[in-house]
Amino acid sequence: MAKNKSYVVQYRRKREGKTDYKKRLNLLKSGKTRLVVRPSNKHMFVQLVDYTEEGDRVVSCASSKELSGFGWTHSTSNTPAAYLTGLLCGVKGKGKKVSEAVLDNGLLTAIKGSRLFAALKGCLDAGVVIPVGTEILPDESRIQGQHIASHVERSKSIASDFTKVKEAILKSK
Repeated sequence: MAKNKSYVVQYRRKREGKTDYKKRLNLLKSGKTRLVVRPSNKHMFVQLVDYTEEGDRVVSCASSKELSGFGWTHSTSNTPAAYLTGLLCGVKGKGKKVSEAVLDNGLLTAIKGSRLFAALKGCLDAGVVIPVGTEILPDESRIQGQHIASHVERSKSIASDFTKVKEAILKSK
């Protein structure tokens, strides 16, 4: 235990490694809605969040669990599911007058072509303006799941299911 008065106890979420407060402050200074992407081992969670003094306010949210309502029968944690979840969140956000946002990836490492950027591309395709370089986004063939269909025999229908679900989401505007 520290005995001098120069010792400062850090915020609990910083000590637990859950929040990077410097990065969060820079995102909040932009004054734009944040696109928050949080993957788990089974699902993807995408939110459009506004900052208020009382606390963050979720404008729209989508989970890959919702994709089954649109006819998605494949994995809810892969790249196509991430794209469709981002698309769904973007469509909901456009319905609530969100026009632009910034990406908040939290403590996730930004890896070119990852599920994080697939969800971002889905939100971009829904019409939300987000500043991003196109070279970091995944390829169209990867978003449609062709990399999965080439390895797994039962997933041959993933590309056709992807197209059907994408059209269903865009019709739900």
